[in-house]
Amino acid sequence: MSTTPQTAPSGAYHASPGDMRRILFSSFLGTAVEYYDFILYATAAGIVFNQVFFAGMDPSLAIIVSFGTLAVGYIARPLGGFLFGHLGDLVGRKTILISTVLMMGIASTLIGLLPTTEQIGVWAPILLVSLRLFQGIAVGGEWGGAMLLAFENSRKESRGFAASFAYMGAPAGTIVGTLMLSAMTTLPDGQFLEWGWRVPFVLSAVLMALAIFIRMRVSESRVFKEISAKSDAKKRRVPAAELFREHPKSLLIAVASGLSGQMAQGLMGAWAISYAVQQAVLAQTEVLNLKALGGVATIVMIIVASKLSDRLGRRKVLIAGNIGAMVLAFPVMALLDMGSTVAFMLAIFLGLSTVQGFTSGPYGAFVGELFPTSVRYSGTSIGYQLASTLGAGFTPMIATALVVAGGGSLWLVACLWIAFSGVSLASLLAAKDRSGHDIEQLDGPAAAPDAVAEQDTVSARA
Repeated sequence: MSTTPQTAPSGAYHASPGDMRRILFSSFLGTAVEYYDFILYATAAGIVFNQVFFAGMDPSLAIIVSFGTLAVGYIARPLGGFLFGHLGDLVGRKTILISTVLMMGIASTLIGLLPTTEQIGVWAPILLVSLRLFQGIAVGGEWGGAMLLAFENSRKESRGFAASFAYMGAPAGTIVGTLMLSAMTTLPDGQFLEWGWRVPFVLSAVLMALAIFIRMRVSESRVFKEISAKSDAKKRRVPAAELFREHPKSLLIAVASGLSGQMAQGLMGAWAISYAVQQAVLAQTEVLNLKALGGVATIVMIIVASKLSDRLGRRKVLIAGNIGAMVLAFPVMALLDMGSTVAFMLAIFLGLSTVQGFTSGPYGAFVGELFPTSVRYSGTSIGYQLASTLGAGFTPMIATALVVAGGGSLWLVACLWIAFSGVSLASLLAAKDRSGHDIEQLDGPAAAPDAVAEQDTVSARA
C-alpha cells in the first residue's frame, strides 16, 4: 500500500487515502480495546464488585466503596496522560500507543483472574485497586496518541471527523464489554458471581493481541517526524514542562471544555446503570442491553457532531452540546426516576448518546488545535485526562451520596450536572476556534490561541 505523502490544494500535508483508512481503523480499534477494559470495570463496579470484593458491608456503603475503586482509575489517568504525553512528544505517537494497549490488556486480564475477598481476605481489594491504577495509567496515554495520529494525518476539511474516531472507539468498546457482561448475567446468580463476570476480563488478552498487531502496521505522524528532526527540537527534553510554562491558558481550556462530556459518561454510563439495578425495577440483563443500544446511538451522534464541526467549527457545536446538557439535566433525571424500560432508554439516549455525542465528538480536534506539535500529545492527553478525573472519576460516587442526601430524589444530581456543564460552556465562550487553520499553521510563533486571534484581527483590519 502506498505511503507517498499527498499534497492538498492549500499546500498542507495529509496522508494518502489508503494510509488514512488504516490510521482511522487503528485509532478506532485501539481505543475500543482500551475502553472495553476501562468501562467494563466501571459497569462491573456497579453490579458485581460490591458483592465479590466488598461483601458483608451495608449495601449502600458497599456500592460507594466499589465506585471508590472506580475513581482510582480516573485519578491515575492524568498521571498516564502526563507520562505518556511527555514520552509521545519525545519518541513518537506509535511507540506509546503499542505500550498503552499492552499495559491495559495485562491489567484487565489479571482482574479477571483475581481471587475474592473470601479467598484471600483484604489482599483482594488491595490487588483490585492496584490493577485499576495500572488501567488508569494506560488509558491516560491512549486517547491522546490515537486521536493525534488521525488528527495530524487528515485533511483540514475533515479533521474533526478524523479525530473523532478515537472517541468513537470508547462507546464501541463499551458496547462490546457491556454485551459480554450482559450475556454472563443470564447465568444463575451464583455462577455469575463465581466465574461469569470474569470471562469478559480474561478475553482482554485476545483483544490486546489484535490491537497490537494493527498498530504495528501504522506509520508515525509526518508532522511529528519533521518537528523532531529539527536541531532545536532535539535539545528540548521536557515537553511537559514547556506545556505548563508556555501554554497554561490552552491547557486550562482543554480541561474545562472536556468536563461536561465526561460528566455525561460518569453519570449515564456508570452511575445510572447502578441506580436502575439497585432500584430493582429493571433486570441487570435488560439494563446492560439498553446501555449497549445507547452506545450505538452515541457513535451515531459523535459522527453527526464531528461532521458538523468540520462545517460550522468545533466551538459552535460544543457550545450547543453544553447548552443541551444544561437543558436536559432535570428531564433526564425525571426519566430515570420513572423506573420503566422506555423511560430508561430515553434517558440513556438523551443523557448519554446525545449529550456526550455533542460535547465530546468535536472535542479531540478542538483540543488538538489548541497546541503546537511539540507539546500536542502532552497538552491533549493531560487536558483530556484531567477532565475525565474531575468530570467522571468521582461522579458515580458523588451522585450516589447526593441521592441519599436528597432523600431519594435526583434533583441534586441534576444540579451537579448543570454546574459542570456551565463550567465547560464558560471555557468555550472564552476560547477561539482554530478549525480553519492548516496543521502547519498550528506551529510556530502563532501557536498560542491568543496570538492567532491577534494575527487574525490584524489581517482583518489590513
